[in-house]
Amino acid sequence: MKTKRLAELSMLTAAALIVFIVELRFPDIIPIPGVKLGLANIFTVYAVYRFTSKEVMLMVLTRVILGSIFSTNMSALLYSLSGALLCLTGMLLLRRLIPIKYLWICSIIGAVLHNTGQIIVASAVMRSLAVLAYYPVLIVSGCIAGAFTGICAQLVLKRLDINKKA
Repeated sequence: MKTKRLAELSMLTAAALIVFIVELRFPDIIPIPGVKLGLANIFTVYAVYRFTSKEVMLMVLTRVILGSIFSTNMSALLYSLSGALLCLTGMLLLRRLIPIKYLWICSIIGAVLHNTGQIIVASAVMRSLAVLAYYPVLIVSGCIAGAFTGICAQLVLKRLDINKKA
């Protein structure tokens, strides 16, 4: 990896971590656990369309692990990691099908996959399917948050005029 790309990827990861930590300090918009905007995902959606799969995977893994450490919530690592990896896998596959001008759609699908990964882990950890009752709420909130982060990433790409894949 060239130094310039590594520096850009590092800056995106650092910015995503900062936004993640700041977002943790916001009061909950909706009094339902786990429902949040996920503003750090703006950087991930941007990176999916800007960098190679390997580079984005490195960024996401770094962000999730360091985010768990910085937030002192290591118990959430399993949930975050499962959601992030399923989301990222889906978005990396979808970027071949969804053109850059519709990346917000990719973001919505990624948010749904993220919530799906978290629900799967939650039901496995709790050894109960009762958590599936919570799934519809997560899907609706995930679609809203995914649309918002996707539109933000779309605006960043348009502003920077980066219309090429890595």
